[in-house]
Amino acid sequence: MIYIATACRLDDDPDWQRRIERHRQRRPEQWRTIESPYDLPRTIRGAATEHTLLLIDCLTVWLSNLMVAEHPVAAQQAALLQAVEQAPGRLILVSNEVGMGIVPDHPLGRRFRDAQGVLNQSVAATCDRVELVIAGLPFRLKG
Repeated sequence: MIYIATACRLDDDPDWQRRIERHRQRRPEQWRTIESPYDLPRTIRGAATEHTLLLIDCLTVWLSNLMVAEHPVAAQQAALLQAVEQAPGRLILVSNEVGMGIVPDHPLGRRFRDAQGVLNQSVAATCDRVELVIAGLPFRLKG
């Protein structure tokens, strides 16, 4: 198992640092971790093998990283979809459904919400199986 973490370390945000540390502590020791806050497509291409399971956590944080750093979201999304389609092994992609709440009142929040919806739809179309987890209960949507 290879765990691909997308969170960026933020030195000026102690709460975020604690959250990252809790995630690290919960992972089994035998999992290999790769931190990839920006170039997730390249990380997938470099880590995926026929016999490897990649757990990518999470696409929502990755998209947020890209948007805050003003990276080209559409190009990165296209590259991600290609990397997922071409990956020889199995992948588990974790993402959040942010469109089920209120519409944000800030323009960046609305752009993020819309971009996350497009990303989730695109990834779901590419994947063989899609599950929505609510309150710890999985609901199969596809596959």
